[in-house]
Amino acid sequence: MKVDYHVHLEEGPYSLKWADRTNQSLDYFHPYSEPRHSYQWLQASMDRLSKRMKLGAYDESWVDLYLIEAKRKGLKEVGIVDHLYRFEESRFYFEKYMDVSDSDIGRKQRVWLDQVMTQQMDSFVEAVEKAKPRWAEQGVTLRMGIEADYFPGCESELEQLLEKYDWDYVIGSVHFVDGWGFDNPDTKYHYDNLDLRLAYQRFFTIVESAIRSELFDFVAHLDNFKVFNYRPDEKELLNHYHEIGKALAETDTATEINAGLYYRYPVKEMCPSPALLDILLEHGVHFTLSSDSHFPEDIGSYVDQNKHTLLEKGIKNVATFEKRNRIRKPIGEPALK
Repeated sequence: MKVDYHVHLEEGPYSLKWADRTNQSLDYFHPYSEPRHSYQWLQASMDRLSKRMKLGAYDESWVDLYLIEAKRKGLKEVGIVDHLYRFEESRFYFEKYMDVSDSDIGRKQRVWLDQVMTQQMDSFVEAVEKAKPRWAEQGVTLRMGIEADYFPGCESELEQLLEKYDWDYVIGSVHFVDGWGFDNPDTKYHYDNLDLRLAYQRFFTIVESAIRSELFDFVAHLDNFKVFNYRPDEKELLNHYHEIGKALAETDTATEINAGLYYRYPVKEMCPSPALLDILLEHGVHFTLSSDSHFPEDIGSYVDQNKHTLLEKGIKNVATFEKRNRIRKPIGEPALK
């Protein structure tokens, strides 16, 4: 069973870089005959981008580009999610737990939040639910999830945000340490102010709390604090790795092999790292597979490679999800009864 359970649709900030990257995606599926960078090509590209923006983030023509690529790459199940911070309903939550103060980091993060928080949760849910039968007709099972940022002490507010919808699964993730969004390139300079050993200790404490909250069906990219390659000697992290493995096992919470940092960020490494993966396997943790794609042609990226990694480690099954139930499915074989 080839799956990708961590796939994002359109996402800001809506910069000229975003427009160029979106145009690359559209050109991947529907290339123009005009020579690239000609006047005619530029005019056609601008018209196409204008149409793309008018149709909106969840238009079915955009959603189904993911289906085209999923079929091309042989995916049988796909989980589409969106970040909780995309939705206007969650503003109170992020303004409470993020640093949006009148500091340099706070000001940058408030600007970022306003740039990405552009959608309504109803629109996302409706788009994915409407897509499910279309995808099924093409032989691909589509599941609907959400990726929810965890902050220490957030449990009651997060439950309130998630309870309205019938998710197939909820991903927990940590992108903030004490209000600081550590994977934002505009604030990465803060790493230079840190004792990395203590910073990683704090990060893994938050990850463990997210796991033990039992709010999530799986917890994503467990060691993404390495995103910009600020890292202590990994030997100093092994005790933290064991604590994470123990927490996942004791709460029966799954995780993923996530390729996002490998092909999109400076660290160029999967989550989890090879050392963390081995320790998680020692603890009997369940895994799914994820590209963490944010554009349609990236769906399924490195899923084959990570599937092979699991097989080499003796893991025969991947975790899939439906209506908040985890279902083990053999890699490359029919579902277990």
